[in-house]
Amino acid sequence: MADIQPFRALRYDLTKAGKIEDLTSPPYDVVSEAQRQDYLQRNPHNIIRLELPKGQEPYQEARKALEAWLESGVLKMDMDPGLYVYEMEFLSQVDRGEVKKLRGLIARVRLEDFSAGVVLPHEETLSKAKEDRFQLMGATHCNFSQIYCLYQDEAQSTRQRLDNLASGCAPRYDFSDGLVTHRLWVVNDPEAIAAIQEDFAARKLYIADGHHRYETALNFQRHLREAGAFCPGADYVMMFLAAMDDPGLVVFPTHRLVRGLAQFDGEALLRACETAFAVEALEGPAAAQAALDAAYQEGRHAFAYFDGTRRALLTLRPGEDLSSLLPEKSPAYRGLDVTILHTLVLERLLGIDKENMANQVNLTYTRSAQEAEDSVAQGESQCCFLLNPTRVEEIGAVAQAGEKMPQKSTYFYPKLLTGLVMNNLE
Repeated sequence: MADIQPFRALRYDLTKAGKIEDLTSPPYDVVSEAQRQDYLQRNPHNIIRLELPKGQEPYQEARKALEAWLESGVLKMDMDPGLYVYEMEFLSQVDRGEVKKLRGLIARVRLEDFSAGVVLPHEETLSKAKEDRFQLMGATHCNFSQIYCLYQDEAQSTRQRLDNLASGCAPRYDFSDGLVTHRLWVVNDPEAIAAIQEDFAARKLYIADGHHRYETALNFQRHLREAGAFCPGADYVMMFLAAMDDPGLVVFPTHRLVRGLAQFDGEALLRACETAFAVEALEGPAAAQAALDAAYQEGRHAFAYFDGTRRALLTLRPGEDLSSLLPEKSPAYRGLDVTILHTLVLERLLGIDKENMANQVNLTYTRSAQEAEDSVAQGESQCCFLLNPTRVEEIGAVAQAGEKMPQKSTYFYPKLLTGLVMNNLE
């Protein structure tokens, strides 16, 4: 099953590069151009120069920068193969400010086609992002960021091992980015590594974040084989592995914004929704969030609606079933809040089909409920639907059924930092 391996990571030599907090960044796909410039002003060696290159030939610019940093010693390869214990400590907005810790493992993982049932996706991907990552991987032969995967650890054997390893020595890195405290331990002990490898030998891995990068790694591996190129490191990809039942695992919802529909009528839409949903008028944002929280705790399928004039909670009526509309899908897929919203409202009532959603013609996304409501209030969007987060067990059930959720179904928080460790495929 899952084949994890220690590796000699590329890491910054802080005596030459600077402070680690000025060298790392969030994932490339959540970094704006203004943020990118800010990171580079703090330190020109920030990982964003490699992970999100710009210019007329951005991928070649990344390759040149990587080669220069290796030659100057700004980046160095660790002397011994190792696994890397990575911990994030943060304040969870979902749980009313409770301090949480998520501790996982960074390792090389052997690439497996999805058909093998070892690494399982849960979300659809977009081709544009995969082409960008393919070009960057082809130019640099390096993983700069980790794919975020989950695993089942009912006996908590791996968690206990990671706790023991982390408690035995001071972390190599220990710093805050203002919201999250990041810690990293390097594990070189062969016996500890072998025990962790044995833990994973019978496990499946569920991709939480990084579907584009995993599919890109598969495509790059296939490309090299077809070209007859020798690069054994391309049979693996760098991953962060976290237990599904880790109390520090937090998933945020991703809200839906509707825009640009001809002859949109919010009042008529709510009347049409009454066929499948109980529609309850709400007074304000606080009431909407409280109603969503209650529905989540009670296991009801519900989402909040706002069109600038009307605000309501839409709760699926008992007995409503999507099996006739989605007969080819599993009960796990049909029972997702996002599936219910997309199928019964966006597609059936508003005419926003899957291709439209994928191309974001009339549908956009945001993690911020405030941003969603502001967009409607300012006339940028016609209405918004605020969702509850997808439960981790739902993600596993959909992946286990061999299916993929709609795009933007999950948002794992916090995001993994890029630049703590890098995986040189050569």
